[in-house]
Amino acid sequence: MTQTRAAGRHFLQIPGPTNVPDRVLRAIDNPTIDHRGPEFGRMGLELLANLKAIFQTSGPVMIYPASGTGAWEAALTNTLSPGDTVLMCQTGWFATLWKEMAERLQLNPVLIATDWRRGADVPAISAALLDDKAHRIKAVCVVHNETSTGCTSRIDEVHAVIEAAKHPALLMVDTISSLASIDYRHDEWGVDVTVAGSQKGLMLPPGLSFNAISERALTASKTAKLPRSYWDWRPMLEANKTGYFPYTPGTNLLFGLHEAVKMLREEGLPNVFARHDRHAEATRRAVRTWGLDIQCAEPRHYSSSLTAVRVPDGHSADALRATILEKYNMSLGNGLGILKDRVFRIGHLGDFGDLQLVGTLGGVEMGLRVAGVPHNAGGVQAAVDYLAGNA
Repeated sequence: MTQTRAAGRHFLQIPGPTNVPDRVLRAIDNPTIDHRGPEFGRMGLELLANLKAIFQTSGPVMIYPASGTGAWEAALTNTLSPGDTVLMCQTGWFATLWKEMAERLQLNPVLIATDWRRGADVPAISAALLDDKAHRIKAVCVVHNETSTGCTSRIDEVHAVIEAAKHPALLMVDTISSLASIDYRHDEWGVDVTVAGSQKGLMLPPGLSFNAISERALTASKTAKLPRSYWDWRPMLEANKTGYFPYTPGTNLLFGLHEAVKMLREEGLPNVFARHDRHAEATRRAVRTWGLDIQCAEPRHYSSSLTAVRVPDGHSADALRATILEKYNMSLGNGLGILKDRVFRIGHLGDFGDLQLVGTLGGVEMGLRVAGVPHNAGGVQAAVDYLAGNA
């Protein structure tokens, strides 16, 4: 049976991978070059230097051919030893997966639970650090923007309580769904290892991951005893001095990354962040007008990368998503973990403009009607009014 073709461009509105802009696609489409040759070395040096501005750091940024999960592992294995205690906050599904990785690596994660409706519990982190007189906690690991819930943690506040407790723990932060979408300051916020991936705010396909590291993290890596080979920072740092990599890199993805970083610098990071903030607020106004609940219950923790929306009791978020995909050729994010079938997630990050947002919200509103999900009309109009009044 032949499937009927859907006219128009597919709307990929999951919270990542995001839509890849044409400029980046064309850059990836360049012929592969010798990754040991002088042309590649020149590009590598320029790219590694320019990436620092995206992380807002003066320190090194390393690039691995991997998903963000690889960058998690690199952060842990380069700085810690078997049996080390790490303090983690269970803000959602991805924080839970990072904790499970820590267990598999023979670390001892201490987990602070939340209701998955807000960011990291800063007072609980403070209390745990103040109680740790023997300094058994070697690292505090926080997901900056929890992709499963649409909640953003206040990393500046986490850093402040580490400082106030005079605790030597390293601060490690997952920015996989926040980097280049939400303001993030590696140096200013005292972060020791920042973890990131290519497929969200950086506007690339999946396949590259990143570690930005501080001097404290580099010092810790000299005595860390967890096994590491592929993820070892030392050969990466040495090769990067001349723009090269210790093994075959993702050459064509690096072409795309080089172009994406240029695009971000052309727009200006403050403008990028303001654009994401504006689209997030327009989306929340639409959701409130529909009479639906936003998964994030704490306004200070609202995400500018995505909005997770709760469906009314007795209705299926997955059925709604399936209807929208079938009728309007648009993909929305599904609920994960305890939120399975209870929420749908609207991604509004990456290379994304006003008309794309209005089209996305229009698809959701039509889907709510066709799927029979109770809601009020006018959500799209509320977003339009906000966008037009805040150009």
